[in-house]
Amino acid sequence: MSYVGKPARITMKPETLADKIQKRIARKQGDVFLRADFESLGGYDQVGRVLRDLVRQGQLLKLGYGVYARAIKSPLSGKPMPPKGLATVAEAVERLGIKTVPTRLEQDYNAGRTTQVPTGRVVGIQGRLRRKLGYNGITLSFERA
Repeated sequence: MSYVGKPARITMKPETLADKIQKRIARKQGDVFLRADFESLGGYDQVGRVLRDLVRQGQLLKLGYGVYARAIKSPLSGKPMPPKGLATVAEAVERLGIKTVPTRLEQDYNAGRTTQVPTGRVVGIQGRLRRKLGYNGITLSFERA
């Protein structure tokens, strides 16, 4: 017995901006994203809303103005945190186009002049950076080298 009639139409939902942004995040190599990475996908406000929703869902972490990072769940507190901790925030400095160098304390520790282990909360930079970068109340300080 054969079926006579119109074939069934299969309709697919159009891809939302949130889907496009999540795909781009999944494809990206690094852990740090700038708002400018998603400029081509939609308007400034639309992209901002989607990024804010992803931060609320715990998929992204806001490090500073226009700077975001992948988020993983902390095994200790359960709060979202960057995958590499403070090293991710230092990676964000590099993504902003500023070269990072060892701080004075790191140089002294590596040379054996001190036994004080650097905390990693101070990043040596070449140039000028007027931003606050951090997460969960932990902010980085910058030391010009």
